[in-house]
Amino acid sequence: MPSFRSISLVALSSLALAACGSGGSSGSRDFVRAVGSSTVYPFATAVAEATAKAAGIKSPVIESTGTGAGMKLFCAGLGAQHPDIENASRRMKKSEYEECAKNGVKDIIEIQVGLDGIAFAEGTNGPNMKLTPLDVYKALAANPFGKPNTAKTWADVNPSLPAEPILVYGPPSTSGTRDALAELILTKGCETDPAMKALKEKDKDAHKKICTGVREDGAYVDAGENDNLIVQKISDNPKAIGVFGFSYLEENTTRLKGIPMAGVMPTYQSIVDFSYPGARPLYIYVKQGHLNAIKGLKDYVGQWAAAWGPDGYLKAKGMVIAPDDVRAKNAEVAAKFTLMDPSTLK
Repeated sequence: MPSFRSISLVALSSLALAACGSGGSSGSRDFVRAVGSSTVYPFATAVAEATAKAAGIKSPVIESTGTGAGMKLFCAGLGAQHPDIENASRRMKKSEYEECAKNGVKDIIEIQVGLDGIAFAEGTNGPNMKLTPLDVYKALAANPFGKPNTAKTWADVNPSLPAEPILVYGPPSTSGTRDALAELILTKGCETDPAMKALKEKDKDAHKKICTGVREDGAYVDAGENDNLIVQKISDNPKAIGVFGFSYLEENTTRLKGIPMAGVMPTYQSIVDFSYPGARPLYIYVKQGHLNAIKGLKDYVGQWAAAWGPDGYLKAKGMVIAPDDVRAKNAEVAAKFTLMDPSTLK
């Protein structure tokens, strides 16, 4: 027989979500709410529109907050005042799950919805830059290899590059794209130095600060969670470089051109086969506790699986389609609402 405490917990959980029924923001809601990645945002809005038409519900509300800021909102608790879904351009961190769990958000469904790449691009009239992770690290790190950054031009970084001022428009610290830039590009450049690789074992915090800290003297410009603004800035300035999700490059080929990274161009195929150094998976995270309480949430999750295939409408939006086995696995997760195993998070 269940204990009084377990009955009370169930009752409290039910009361917390009982309000999630009809419109309003203080205690109830009759639409799906998602927050998170600006990279996932255009795909999420397309799925929202399709869900509203197919299920005859209010269109889900999608907010472009950045992955990191979205995680904070998502993990703040259960109930109508909190988002149902987090869109993420990187995987949830162990520390983020711990924050979720602390606030009662323990049962989470993780679904990989596709692939993307951190694209480096310049205007069509740009100087045909060719970069490596080491070049990017030397150009953008606040303290490359532990010493203050004094590089003013790309030629200061690498004599084979143009003697043009370093000017890179990119995502803010709250962005999953910024996290991926740090992990996939900056850290790789930093760890070309054996001493930096060894530092990771000795002092993780020092390693992270040296390898991923970005300069704040104007060479790197935080353009906020608006990738279209970055597109505008670099298309107007032939000396500037932009960093954003691949889909924004693919949608603006008349105004921009990709910059090869370690000899590999950011293309659909190089992201699919992960030969491009900046390739990464995209995710959505769903609260199990909201599935039965929020009208349309199950429909919305199901619509993702209907949209992410080779013939789905997300490809036309610029999404790089995940391999067959990845899609099949995640379609099953989306259909059964299988819970994520938090022990696999880092």
